[in-house]
Amino acid sequence: MAFLLAHLSDAHIGPLPAVKRRELLGKRITGYLNWKRGRSAGHDMTVLGHLVEDLRAQSPSHVAMTGDIMNIGLPGEFVLAEAWLRTLGVPGADVSFVPGNHDAYTKAVLPALARTFAPWIKSDSTELPGYPYLKERGSIALIGLCSGVPTAPFIASGRIGAAQCAAFEVLLRDTGARGLTRVVMLHHPPCLRGTSVGRGLSDASAFAAIIRRAGAELILHGHNHKPSVHYLRGPDRPVPVVGVASASAFSRSGGRQASYHLFSIEGARPDVRIQARVRGVIPGKGLMGDLGPISL
Repeated sequence: MAFLLAHLSDAHIGPLPAVKRRELLGKRITGYLNWKRGRSAGHDMTVLGHLVEDLRAQSPSHVAMTGDIMNIGLPGEFVLAEAWLRTLGVPGADVSFVPGNHDAYTKAVLPALARTFAPWIKSDSTELPGYPYLKERGSIALIGLCSGVPTAPFIASGRIGAAQCAAFEVLLRDTGARGLTRVVMLHHPPCLRGTSVGRGLSDASAFAAIIRRAGAELILHGHNHKPSVHYLRGPDRPVPVVGVASASAFSRSGGRQASYHLFSIEGARPDVRIQARVRGVIPGKGLMGDLGPISL
């Protein structure tokens, strides 16, 4: 029986909760002004609700949410983010989460970020939250990485860091040796050509080197608000790197629309079979439906 993995990202839940003036110091003021000046218009919470309903109707085996639930890391946003994430399924058991740059918006929010999302970022073997984490579901190894780090205003880049990279390679090698199908989740696209300057993964070269040495079967990310497929070189075959659109994006003028991906994973390494489809807003109809296959 196929393992059905649903992947969504970049919910950017709104509207923003009430803001105190002291909460807008530093980077938050630019993010707040960007939200008020138009960013909020590109994210529709009714559309997000329909997308989650459609996703739940597919009865996925697991859900991967790859970050940016929030916008500028306000204290009130953490309450909304946690409540929304629980609508996707049982925390940890059925749903995994990795944070994006908007979740880790400033250094001050990092303790709340770790505390709020602890149920979703625990490794099965230790029951302790942290990155990288490993969840095993039958023959599937779900590995979560944190690329969301606080940055300066107008910068949206991410970083994994040397310690996390080292532990990540150990997990890849161990799960690979045990014949598991390794699915890697992070927010930022890990390909050097995957995004624009100031928005990418600063240690993408280190990430690519790990994949080249240890391999993986599938890498999932968000951040760019558009679907994409790239490849990283593995030890024996290319590894697909698949980006997904924003889960709440909606434009009446025909721009980027909300969608999510469904991956059907069958068989075992080295003959694992992965098929993918897009579901989301049907152009011109405003309804959720099947938008076709993803070529991997």
